[in-house]
Amino acid sequence: MPYTAAEVNAVIHRLWPLETAEAWDAPGFLAGSPDERVEHVHLAVDAVSATVDEALELGADLLLVHHPLLLRGVTSVSEDRYKGALLARLIRGGCALTAAHTNADIVERGTSAMLAEALGLVDTRPIVPSAGSQDTGLGRVGTLPAPIALRELAQRVASTIPATRAGIRVAGDATQPVRTVALCGGAGDSLLSHPAVTAADVYITADLRHHPASEAREQAMIGGGPALIDLSHWASEWLWLPAAAEQLRAELPRLTVTISELSTDPWDFVVGSTEH
Repeated sequence: MPYTAAEVNAVIHRLWPLETAEAWDAPGFLAGSPDERVEHVHLAVDAVSATVDEALELGADLLLVHHPLLLRGVTSVSEDRYKGALLARLIRGGCALTAAHTNADIVERGTSAMLAEALGLVDTRPIVPSAGSQDTGLGRVGTLPAPIALRELAQRVASTIPATRAGIRVAGDATQPVRTVALCGGAGDSLLSHPAVTAADVYITADLRHHPASEAREQAMIGGGPALIDLSHWASEWLWLPAAAEQLRAELPRLTVTISELSTDPWDFVVGSTEH
């Protein structure tokens, strides 16, 4: 017997509880009928044209994404606008849409936790623990088994996450030893001033903006603070997909679960880059 969309979503919401999402977030069941049967779930970071096409070509009944398609206010789903066009294609193709966003960031095997695990960090803990828990929360901080140079860690990061056209950016002395690592999958410059981050040797995150990054580096020069490693937002969160797929297969053994390896990083090429 195939599962229904409602049954699959119940498991998704148990693994990544909706009530733990940030107040501004909009995860959950976004499109489709709860009564439709679901035999195949496809996982991706983003619901974009390429991943929607991929899900439909694979015959998926439900597309589970990390970033909610309807996160910001939408006043039209007309098909001359990309969100309306994507929703129409999914609905016509019989593929439902669900998102697990900040509720999938904070769990024990969430986006930051999987990045920390892939980099070999030990004794990890959340940067911002959830209320009543020391095991879940935003970001992770931990230690490397032995100190390594910043450049070596950056190279490890680059070989661990999916490659993107823009690569990764690093601020700090390439030869400085680093051992304590703070990280946050996705856009994490809001945590730059957190004590667990400022006490770390390096902070790894994505989407670092000029002013917060510049201020953090200037402060580090006079009072201590982390080197910075800035990643692609998509690549920093992709490592969650295999972990999520493993959990879904364990909970729903009759379900086919596939993972998108398409890059949904928005940048196509860079010019004029140089390394000093």
